[in-house]
Amino acid sequence: MSDTELMPAGSAGAIAATGHLNAAARWDTGRATFTNHEGREQMDHAKMTAQMEKGEGFIAALDQSGGSTPKALKGYGLEEGAWSSDEEMFGLIHKMRSRIITSPAFSGDKVIGAILFERTMDGEIDGRPVPDVLKARGVVPFIKIDKGLEDEADGVQLMKPMPDLDALLARARDLGVFGTKERSVINLANAEGIAAVVKQQCEVGRQVLAAGLVPILEPEVNIKSPERAQADRILLDELLKALDSLPGDDRVMLKLSIPATPGLFDPLVDHPRVLRVVALSGGYGRSEACAELARNRGMIASFSRALLEDLRHQMSDEEFDRSLGGAIDDIHRASTAKVAA
Repeated sequence: MSDTELMPAGSAGAIAATGHLNAAARWDTGRATFTNHEGREQMDHAKMTAQMEKGEGFIAALDQSGGSTPKALKGYGLEEGAWSSDEEMFGLIHKMRSRIITSPAFSGDKVIGAILFERTMDGEIDGRPVPDVLKARGVVPFIKIDKGLEDEADGVQLMKPMPDLDALLARARDLGVFGTKERSVINLANAEGIAAVVKQQCEVGRQVLAAGLVPILEPEVNIKSPERAQADRILLDELLKALDSLPGDDRVMLKLSIPATPGLFDPLVDHPRVLRVVALSGGYGRSEACAELARNRGMIASFSRALLEDLRHQMSDEEFDRSLGGAIDDIHRASTAKVAA
């Protein structure tokens, strides 16, 4: 199959005219077009807040960025030879995400939210802004705002500077996005390093709240760390201190690695300043991630790799929808049907 055959309708002409694929161009998914143009109005901020707080489902992480996009496409069955520029690469990942979002299996019945990459947020599906398409399906849109990680120091990796964050937040708000997600990584149980991670996460979170959006703070503990259990406990203590000192009455969300000790994060689930606690898969395969998640009360999934691991671009729509639907069922069950730890 040629590169052009892998691209959306009309994109080959765009490449011929411009020399590259415009990832934000109109995407013809080949599926039924959604005509509900009232999605944004039907899901206002209050309704999206209620869905995040009480919704019976999970958040899909569709936010692979430039560095992780080739790996995501390889998992989807596309090797690096399938594109010849960054624009074509981003075009292919947008097509994959469009196929996911427009699948009959992907709706607010089980997928209550989705985290987007900036280019996906700015793009369109069947001529409509992606956040509007999500909201018309009952799915609350978020955007990944971090720009990657600094080199490790004190056992952690802080977020790189985000000098244009205010402009990005304003654009996201104008597009009807509900919230953001920002990731740091904790590799060792270093108290000073973990305190620095939480401090930075809260500083960015306050900036997001000031812009009228809801932040998902993501201080990820590396599940392969030899000090994972101790790091979990230090992180819990630092987050509780930070939450107790948050000014005003705004609430945040937390995206955390599934703890080594089931139930450890119960105090965060119950904290009055936390809207929802979601879990990343952190390198687990889907079956293991779901088994671990099901042992943690109040935590719902926000999986990426574990959601997408069985999807391939060569699949027919019927095969694709069946595979995606099975993954969604598994992750939904782990998010909503808990078992004894």
